[in-house]
Amino acid sequence: MSSHSTRNLTLLFWVNFFGTISFLQPVLTLFYVKNGLNEADILIILMCWSGAVFIGEIPTGVFADAYGARNAFLIGSIIKISSIGILLMADSLTMFMLFSIFNGLSVTFFSGADEALIYESLKKDKNHHKMDEVMGKIQSAGFIAMMIAVLVGSFLAKDLQSEQFQLLILFSIISYIIEFILLLFIHEPSGKVEVKGTSLQNVIEGIQVIKKAPQLLFLFLNLTLVFIPTVAVFQKFDQPLMINAGLPVYIIGPIYAVGALLAFFSSRSINMLHRNFSYKVLMYFSGFLSACGLVVAAIFQNQLWVILFVVLFLRWVGAIRYPIYSKLSNDLIPSHIRATTISLLSILDSVFDLVVFTLLTLFATSGIQGILIGSAIVALIGSTLPVQINKRRAKLGSSLINR
Repeated sequence: MSSHSTRNLTLLFWVNFFGTISFLQPVLTLFYVKNGLNEADILIILMCWSGAVFIGEIPTGVFADAYGARNAFLIGSIIKISSIGILLMADSLTMFMLFSIFNGLSVTFFSGADEALIYESLKKDKNHHKMDEVMGKIQSAGFIAMMIAVLVGSFLAKDLQSEQFQLLILFSIISYIIEFILLLFIHEPSGKVEVKGTSLQNVIEGIQVIKKAPQLLFLFLNLTLVFIPTVAVFQKFDQPLMINAGLPVYIIGPIYAVGALLAFFSSRSINMLHRNFSYKVLMYFSGFLSACGLVVAAIFQNQLWVILFVVLFLRWVGAIRYPIYSKLSNDLIPSHIRATTISLLSILDSVFDLVVFTLLTLFATSGIQGILIGSAIVALIGSTLPVQINKRRAKLGSSLINR
């Protein structure tokens, strides 16, 4: 690998490291509660984030296509720093909603453009065949950053005092400023960096793929209707569950760290599991177990060891599903519009985020227990949707090309 791609990829590794650190994350929900927010308010904040991602996904992709990935990164970084800065003075639901909107929008400036820059950097040096290997190394930086952030964050905020939260926010801002500085040194490959999925023609073609392969849509729904309640929702309420069950705040970080390790090893054990069970069985069974985990947490929410088991279990079982989904879904998508179709599914995921979060606000009147029961119902529905393995990918691709 030559100096050009090595330079960019090394920078992106550290950009991912400093850009994904959130020292407030292990106590974020407790921070919300400390500022007077209730369960319904937290769901509204989640809806704001998903809404911002839904609205910003395509326009920011167009911006990256027109002005380059590096410029998109810089703007996204500035918006992210601004969003975290809002938390320094946030004391109302409106301020937290504004934070969530800005934070969600910042993500869209990186979405797609990062992979495009990596690919073009490798392509310039004729190393684009190493894309999978390089992506794995760069994404590993986020895993390391999360381990550090959850341990430091939960320890420094162990008393849940305002000044402790402020310190964690300042640490996060410093990390994001370092990310911004690193982004300044990224070199755009000569020529235009292509960010796929932003033209009307590609969008229409991606929609055609989904229409011609309804099993892709069902597979996506099986994944996302389990992922939203068990990850996006449960992981926003597991902090008060653990605290109410008697866990000291400073132990939350180590619990999250253990969960991250379980998820890491879980995602690396897919091949071993597949030797004993089919992908379909793994998707159905993991989804059903996820729904059961939510029910158990709702019934035994005052039992600490039960809650800790569910927290770790859902992280373990959740890590199994996405790699399987990625493999099965990519078998259904023609390669010439793969990025476009995945982008459309990402937008659809934001839509379902909003639908599920809105639905769960109806259950929020019963507190966390009601939200967990509602989440379990959604996860159970998702886990029963059909998973089909397409063995005619080539035929599907040729029919779309010749339509």
